[in-house]
Amino acid sequence: MTEVFIYDHVRTPRGRGKKDGALHEVPSVRLAAKTLEAIRDRNGLDTGTVDDIIMGCVDPVMDAGAVIPKAAAFEAGYSTKAPGMQISRFCASGLDAVNFGAGKIAQGADDIVIAGGVESMSRVGLGMSGGAWFMDPSVNFPAYFMPQGVSADLIATKYGFSRTDVDAYAVESQMRAAQAWEKGWFDKSVIPVKDQNGLTILAKDEHMRPGTDMQALASLNPSFQMPGEMGGFEAVGIQAYPEIERINYVHHAGNSSGIVDGASVVLLGSKAGGESMGKKPRARIRAFANIGSDPALMLTGPVDVTEKLLKRSGMSLADIDLFELNEAFAAVVLRYMQAFDIDHDRINVNGGAIAMGHPLGATGAMILGTVLDELERRDLNTALVTLCIGAGMGTATVIERV
Repeated sequence: MTEVFIYDHVRTPRGRGKKDGALHEVPSVRLAAKTLEAIRDRNGLDTGTVDDIIMGCVDPVMDAGAVIPKAAAFEAGYSTKAPGMQISRFCASGLDAVNFGAGKIAQGADDIVIAGGVESMSRVGLGMSGGAWFMDPSVNFPAYFMPQGVSADLIATKYGFSRTDVDAYAVESQMRAAQAWEKGWFDKSVIPVKDQNGLTILAKDEHMRPGTDMQALASLNPSFQMPGEMGGFEAVGIQAYPEIERINYVHHAGNSSGIVDGASVVLLGSKAGGESMGKKPRARIRAFANIGSDPALMLTGPVDVTEKLLKRSGMSLADIDLFELNEAFAAVVLRYMQAFDIDHDRINVNGGAIAMGHPLGATGAMILGTVLDELERRDLNTALVTLCIGAGMGTATVIERV
């Protein structure tokens, strides 16, 4: 198998996913094009040598539809030889785009692939693409379908995480993200989004609330109690886990991932591809895996896929220096740390989606790049990147510096 290397990565700042968010005026295709332009320009890339552009997009409709990476390549001025492909595995789409590209390179089909994702959640609302999972009873009955927030509260109830536990985790995420920005740890990878006149629209993650404390979070009402109790979804959770008498509703906007806009790309290549670009690799893709997991708990897939990936790769938890797990909800990360007895000093060390937001299709590639930068900053070697996924799935990737 051909070794697969990471040569570079970039991302946009995350803009608030609302009509008054800074990136609302920027269509999805333009966000994606900004990252393609940046990865080309900073690497002197001959775009005629790019074998594929693969991007995740969870809701590929309206201005995010019609194979957005190919459209973005046109807007970015890429060679017409560069093809594009759009994929979705819900929240892991950006990481799966990287893994898919890595697989093509490993098989010898490609030498240079740009992979990542994009989501403009202020322009294309969550769930706009529809789907049988939550609309067709023949599917959602066996899937124990419920809103993800109710599943997160089910996880908190089953594994014993209190409102204090999840709020304390959220406060720490905000503090870590604020510190990373203050100290410039994101500077080399975050590109400002500019308008057609060259004026900067957004240069820094917009969703953060660095002054957040336990008192502020305590004032927020649970977000998922009404759909759980009034919508009947609590009964679905109890049907799956009858030992639970009632769900303890602990999640709210302050300890759940933020709705934001953003895009990211990773430059992948074989050794020959890197030589043709005149670039030295920063890391290699050592292993990756996917798995289906409990559909009712839904968000515990990172535990299952980590076990699978480590077993298949012959690695152990001790081989991993840093972990990066998307902060979909605080209980997701707390359960992961509990399952593997991981100290918080080794996971999400620069904060995560609770503080900075979760632009669905782009997040996986974003957090891979974040942890690669942090490995380099700390002079460490190996990281595991993973995300929970709707309908009960998990994706994980191990990268290793070279």
